[in-house]
Amino acid sequence: MMIDRLREYVGHETPTGAAQALNAFADRLLDRYAELGGTARRVAAPTGDHVVADFPGRGPLAAEAPLLFIGHHDTVWPIGQLRDAMPWREQDGLLHGPGVFDMKGGLVVLEAALEQIADRDHRPVRVVVVADEEVGSPTARELVTAESSGVVAVFGFESPLPNGDLKTARRGSSRVRIEVTGREAHAALDPGRGVSAIDELIDQLIAVRALVAGYDDVLCNVGTITGGGRTNVVPGAAAADVGFRFIDPETERAVLDAVTSLEPIRPDAQLQVSVMSNRPAWQPSAATDELLRKVQAAARSVGQEIGGAPASGAADTNLTGWLGIPTLDGLGPRGKGAHAVHEQVIAASLAERADLVAAIITTI
Repeated sequence: MMIDRLREYVGHETPTGAAQALNAFADRLLDRYAELGGTARRVAAPTGDHVVADFPGRGPLAAEAPLLFIGHHDTVWPIGQLRDAMPWREQDGLLHGPGVFDMKGGLVVLEAALEQIADRDHRPVRVVVVADEEVGSPTARELVTAESSGVVAVFGFESPLPNGDLKTARRGSSRVRIEVTGREAHAALDPGRGVSAIDELIDQLIAVRALVAGYDDVLCNVGTITGGGRTNVVPGAAAADVGFRFIDPETERAVLDAVTSLEPIRPDAQLQVSVMSNRPAWQPSAATDELLRKVQAAARSVGQEIGGAPASGAADTNLTGWLGIPTLDGLGPRGKGAHAVHEQVIAASLAERADLVAAIITTI
């Protein structure tokens, strides 16, 4: 049943920004959460709607503060990836397909756990599924902040660490766009009149690299570069999107301040630097350590052992961890290949994770 559900979800491709596809998938989630006894609603966003669902508690825990579960239904893969390069495949106990690991498998785990606890005493549960996580959740940050108010703990359904352990902290993550405006001119007849936006951008990226080299443990990745058009025209515009990862907020602030203060190198070049999205660093804390101990006890109640450690990747749990709410991530199924064509999950881990999540809901 869980495998069938996952195949259905993977078959509905949902690239970030494809509002129509994301909204159609949101409709599926709304129907599914209603079937499971929740009160679900959509939160409109221009690039795809988010979904919020509340499930009432049961028994003596019904009046307690809720648990918040966070996921996302967008993927990094374009529509057509399933057909052209990553067809659904079940082989040797593994499930392959775009989004199977990041993170539609996590959504299926959550649903199966909610189904398990329908007749058991438990706290209220709140679910937030966002539509633009893969680009930093620019339209969902305020929603996650609002829905985390008053919760006792937060759990994310992203993929776990490679050994299956949960994530107890995450690097901060920021996306920065560097845009350069130069001046077009004929590259042979009047090159001196031109101001090459591409040359300026390259020099700015070299400056960014030198800046980052002055800090320990800062990751920097130039994800996209655009600009120019013809080799006989001095390019008048160029841009790059750069991703940064930080361990601590002090380094994050220092690097972002320096990058956003960059000045043009060439006379008459214009430079604009903007922060497109930002997830603050979620650092280890005693509150999260205590939450992990409770989860480990819940895991033992269903015959499982689980650990926890910090992770390099960022997600929406960065925000709740940064806010000081006890937070753990990585409750999705075990597997590998996030954002890669060999993306896969271990089929047996779907049920294992559902059992773990059900135990968490009924014991924490």
